[in-house]
Amino acid sequence: MGKLQKSIDKRNALVKATIELVNNNGFHATPMSKIAKMADVSPATIYLYFENKQDLVNQTYMDIKAEYTNFAFATHNPNTPVKEGFENIWKRIAEFKLKDCENAMFLAQCDNTPMIDESIRQKGIKHLQPLLDLWERGRNEQVIKPVSDYLLYAYAINPLSFLMISQKRGALQLSKKHIEEAYQAAWDSIKL
Repeated sequence: MGKLQKSIDKRNALVKATIELVNNNGFHATPMSKIAKMADVSPATIYLYFENKQDLVNQTYMDIKAEYTNFAFATHNPNTPVKEGFENIWKRIAEFKLKDCENAMFLAQCDNTPMIDESIRQKGIKHLQPLLDLWERGRNEQVIKPVSDYLLYAYAINPLSFLMISQKRGALQLSKKHIEEAYQAAWDSIKL
């Protein structure tokens, strides 16, 4: 194994440990020493990759946000009709949130707490551009309600985080039928 691969592996181990510890203990109850121990690296090694804990969390957020949006938009064609495009993206987001639960939970925590820097959050929003473009087209074509992207996201996408957390707790097991019903509810909440 080359030096570069070892370096990538160490960084990945630190990111993975950060996600697990923050998900289980929260940001403030996750010291760098615990992250280093779980990643099986010396605490000093962290500082070869990250300036401090905030930088570690910010970079982890951006890594996972990129993974999430790459998955969400992998099959998106910007020329499809708005409803079809939204259904495709929504179902890909649902698949990510329900199958890649740890990463999705970490993103949800970052998006719903002041854990990451606002400048990083704004960069993260840019990753959603294909969805924002679709909504803009939907508003222009009078297919989607003329409300802000934040409201559209709150009603159409955010409920997936609630369903994901409910499933993780064991409160429900989402079937294909549930996903279809959830998609229909999401579409109904934003369509004109």
